Amino acid sequence: MSRLALSEPLLTGNVQRYLDECVATNFVSSVGPFVERFEREFAAFVGARFAIACASGTAALHVALHLLDLKPGDEVLVPTLTFVASVNPIAYERATPVLVDSELETWNLDPTLVVDYIESAARAGRKLPRAVEVVHLLGHPARLEPIMDVCAAHGITVIEDAAEALGASYRTGRYAGKQVGTIGQLGCFSFNGNKIITTGGGGMITTDDPELARRAKHLTTQARLPGLAYRHDEVGFNYRLTNLAAAVGVAQLEQLPAFMAKKLEIAARYDTALAGCADVMVPPRAPWAAPTCWLYSPRAGTARDAWITALAAATIEARPIWTPVHEMPMYRDAPRLGGANAERLAAEALSLPCSVGLTAADQERVIAVLAR
Repeated sequence: MSRLALSEPLLTGNVQRYLDECVATNFVSSVGPFVERFEREFAAFVGARFAIACASGTAALHVALHLLDLKPGDEVLVPTLTFVASVNPIAYERATPVLVDSELETWNLDPTLVVDYIESAARAGRKLPRAVEVVHLLGHPARLEPIMDVCAAHGITVIEDAAEALGASYRTGRYAGKQVGTIGQLGCFSFNGNKIITTGGGGMITTDDPELARRAKHLTTQARLPGLAYRHDEVGFNYRLTNLAAAVGVAQLEQLPAFMAKKLEIAARYDTALAGCADVMVPPRAPWAAPTCWLYSPRAGTARDAWITALAAATIEARPIWTPVHEMPMYRDAPRLGGANAERLAAEALSLPCSVGLTAADQERVIAVLAR
């Protein structure tokens, strides 16, 4: 039987047409009309004033953190249960990541731990964190209201890592109707090949602040000043997105509503199939959230590794979810707030095939193996 991948792109719609246009016009590098079009249409889709295209989601996070002018010893709170790219840019800036445990309702960082840490530091007169980086894990929005409140009260920047959650939003509460990546001062997205839409590799920064947008654009283009001369006014980065990649992004963005609907359809079918399985928990669905179900990641308890092995034998890819960052050698000495929930989730949860091109027959193959 053919191999079923975990999450692979579906390059439909106008992808070929827009790429042909790039080649025909010779705009293939970081200058070209599709870059500005992708930024403009992406901003409109998520509901942000500005969007700045980058070479990767990691580059987007790096620039967002660089904008804060972090110094050695400055703290950035970040979940420990996340892909390591959420944390590495903090280290790039020589700041200190404070690794925060997960809450079990959403698997995202626990807002109670964040609030307690910041308020305790304020009461004791200790130095406050410079930022909180909220990751919307696996397509599910994080609980932002308590974090936004405490950060606003103490002048702390909130950066949203929405790399895994493009299109996810809030159903109720203060942010009802708003999409992830548009609530904190800065949002960051990824268009890696396994994301809900892809540019082959790429990322985006979103913000409503015109000065942050201007500086982000400046930094991604080597901090080059306008004009013919090659003059630069600060250390910048070669983090530009190419016109070719942006062309793919524009075509994929046109397909995004259909892709989101397909992800929810796949999740619903898995939910039904797993409903009767003892000791199995479907992925979180907080009533106040509208997740995109980027990856479908149930908790299978002690059967998790057996599921992965059985699926692999049937040429079906499945993977454990993220390893807690505090278990990695380069971050073992980082300060952290708890970690037991993250460790338990990492030991029990796996991601099942959920590509937007997954057919019902393909999904039944997966379900049949799990049933056995």
